[in-house]
Amino acid sequence: MPDHTISSTPIAPPNDASKTQLVQWAIGRISAQDLDSLRNFWTADTTVYFPTGTCHGHAEIAAYFEQVFAALADFTLEIVSVAESGHDVLVHWHLTGQHVGAFMGIGGTGRHIDLEGFDHFIVENGHVVTNTVRYDQMEFARQIKLLPADGSVADRALKAVFNGATRARHFARRR
Repeated sequence: MPDHTISSTPIAPPNDASKTQLVQWAIGRISAQDLDSLRNFWTADTTVYFPTGTCHGHAEIAAYFEQVFAALADFTLEIVSVAESGHDVLVHWHLTGQHVGAFMGIGGTGRHIDLEGFDHFIVENGHVVTNTVRYDQMEFARQIKLLPADGSVADRALKAVFNGATRARHFARRR
């Protein structure tokens, strides 16, 4: 079970751990908002591909998470399932929090966030080489009320306007 304990002293990644155990440790450290410990897991060469952009090196990755932690009060990240094959570790996760600060240019809304997503880690020699993070950004937008609920009157109207504009552009290109 990952350690989610908040600590002021960095906690080293476990020695002689499997890649799955290293990733479980990292998810626990993220949930505990322990970026100092994670700097031992990320390197200057680590690249993380977030849906919102790419971060290179432990400093950029830590800065990204600092923004996330500032934007989401009561941030928790829990593993739903994990699978390992060779250097690859795939994690299905569940994230919750309250959107209280700016994230992706959107000011805090006070809305509760409850998302699931996936991380695909490539781990070599006890460190992350790359990590690709995916979650449903439209679901996030709906939860903070940036987008209307799927199937709602507002959603149907938005889609109708979009589809009309798309048809108009298509018709204009054919002329």
